Amino acid sequence: MKPYYQDELVTLYHGDVMELLATSSLPKADAIVTDPPYAETSLDWDKWPDGWPAMAAKVADQMWCFGSFRMFMERSADLSCWQMAQDVVWEKHNGSNSAADRFRRVHELAVHFYRGDWKSLYRAPQHTNDATAKQVRRKRRPPHWGEIGDSTYVSHDGGPRLMRSVIYAKSCHGYAVNETQKPEEIVMPLVLYSVPKGGLVIDLFAGSGTTLDVARKNGIRAIGIEKRESQCERIVERLAQRELMII
Repeated sequence: MKPYYQDELVTLYHGDVMELLATSSLPKADAIVTDPPYAETSLDWDKWPDGWPAMAAKVADQMWCFGSFRMFMERSADLSCWQMAQDVVWEKHNGSNSAADRFRRVHELAVHFYRGDWKSLYRAPQHTNDATAKQVRRKRRPPHWGEIGDSTYVSHDGGPRLMRSVIYAKSCHGYAVNETQKPEEIVMPLVLYSVPKGGLVIDLFAGSGTTLDVARKNGIRAIGIEKRESQCERIVERLAQRELMII
């Protein structure tokens, strides 16, 4: 299939993800980072393509997938070909539900899946520079946890600490080019955790192009697939604006 857009790092395809995965020979990627339709609304585009996780397993051995807890529960059979590694909570500054008789939902999940040997996967734990000065003594761990290193460690005020699994990032209201656009602040740590500089990330549901934009800004190659041509147009405009900013 001819790319809808291509530069030195980014390739964007316009088409149905299932058809493209079935008929094209995409290169093996370090990871997939994607935000599929949750199938929780009546909107025309909000349809879960049955079987896509199994097709995705052909192009990468690890995947970050955004979704709601409801989505992951309802689609557990479709995701059974993957093993879950961890989950990250995106804490938003505003809610997305309109129900007055429930807790206001201000989060979404990004679940990390993998296949095969965990140790063979590229993993670069992310850190934040907001540690407070202290010395911590680790408690003895159960044997099944394996080797965990020194029994104590010292953190320095303002120094690095392992990034936590709850990440706050403001929604894209006011500048979003997609109904479910994710901010760079939540996508970037997932990409950098799973893909080395010069590596390849694939986004099967490119949407607003955040994964592609984040990858290119960090010297990572990216392939995106998007079904709606109107969104492909928005992605190209977004990438073009980035080029102008760099120049």
